Amino acid sequence: MAHIATHDDFALSRVTPQARKPWFGIAVQRFGQVSALSQFLLGATLGYGMTFGEAALAFLLGSLILEVIMCIVGFIGQREGLNTALLARWTGFGEIGASLVGLAIGISLIGWFGIQSAISAQSLNALMPGVLPPWLWSLLFGLAVTAIVAFGFLGMQWLANITVPLFLVLVGWSVISELSRHDIGSLIASAAPGPHISVWAGTGIVAGGLIVGAIITGDMTRYNRSRADVVKQTVVGVTLGEFVIGLAGVLLAHAAKSGDIVAIVTSSVGLIGLVIVITGTLKINDWNLYSSTLGLVNFISTTFGKNLHRVSTTIVLGVVGSVLAAAGILGQFTQFLIVLSVAFPPIAGIMVAEYFIVRRWRRELDESREQGVLPAVAPRIVPATIVIWLISSLVGYFVTWGIPSLISLFLSMILYIVAGKLGLVRGVGAAPTRQAEIPAEAATA
Repeated sequence: MAHIATHDDFALSRVTPQARKPWFGIAVQRFGQVSALSQFLLGATLGYGMTFGEAALAFLLGSLILEVIMCIVGFIGQREGLNTALLARWTGFGEIGASLVGLAIGISLIGWFGIQSAISAQSLNALMPGVLPPWLWSLLFGLAVTAIVAFGFLGMQWLANITVPLFLVLVGWSVISELSRHDIGSLIASAAPGPHISVWAGTGIVAGGLIVGAIITGDMTRYNRSRADVVKQTVVGVTLGEFVIGLAGVLLAHAAKSGDIVAIVTSSVGLIGLVIVITGTLKINDWNLYSSTLGLVNFISTTFGKNLHRVSTTIVLGVVGSVLAAAGILGQFTQFLIVLSVAFPPIAGIMVAEYFIVRRWRRELDESREQGVLPAVAPRIVPATIVIWLISSLVGYFVTWGIPSLISLFLSMILYIVAGKLGLVRGVGAAPTRQAEIPAEAATA
């Protein structure tokens, strides 16, 4: 317990050089985040409306889009050693804007944490009817993830090292069992069993399915040691996750002539299906809770001037999310969370445009990084950023053609760069930074 009490995972400070991790372990976490049950469902959705070749092309294009975004955003997190909500203070948003970024991340991801817990509970109840009521499954699942995330990055790495290989082996076994009753060559050459989906639409589905995770990728890459490590973990984790799990879902959709492959696989393999549900959800839900906690800690710090401890905040958020999921309340907020998600792409667009092109606060970051601390002062608010964020989010919500999330991301970049050239990117007011103390144990982790 002493380790939990002291290790705050640098929620309000830079990750120290001593605490950086080897790239492969982080790649395992990234793969676990991508290769969830939802990826099976995504693959089945594409397979139901596309040929195998079309679906493979959609996965290729969608993965390339995601990997480029993840690498560019990840470079910033890796270089600065800062999580997304904290970094936003000096990448265009100022203190007030960053607090809103933290709040958006906190609300959105704790909502998805609860929804994932509820979905897992329904699957477990279907596999083992009558053993426990769905609400209790949901509560137990949420609390189990909360206990793991309380240990921070170390606990999540331990979880990934166990669940990711197990998930792969079990999924491989179940897919082979299902596909052994069919001729693979015929499935690859067969026409789509359902209404046709274009390659461009499929690309949008692939890219949109992980866009929020791409935007907050700095929460993960701040532990990387170099840019090369960011690229390696992203290419390995995302490519394998998208193609191995996604294309398996495509083949299963062609085999079963249905888009509901998750239900088919998990119900047909009994106990194996049960373990697949558990491992497949654990590895995405821990990151939902982890990044939600970081976002809320930063919101409270900037808004109320109080530095919450990450562990206690994790426990509170996890319990609240689990209880709400068990009560069935969060299921009513799915549409709200989808609406909220359109606010994420412009966050990345503004941060990238500020950090690499406009560079209004780049010198403060560079100078403080050399000392291993945060810049002494942050702009209180940047009005131009708030306007650009709002406009880009509205465009992302109302535009229905192309890939809305990418349109809003690139629009925010263009508008911010133009505003910077016109001299409109200026901070109003100054907010002294509360430097968080780094426990010795955390600094040498």
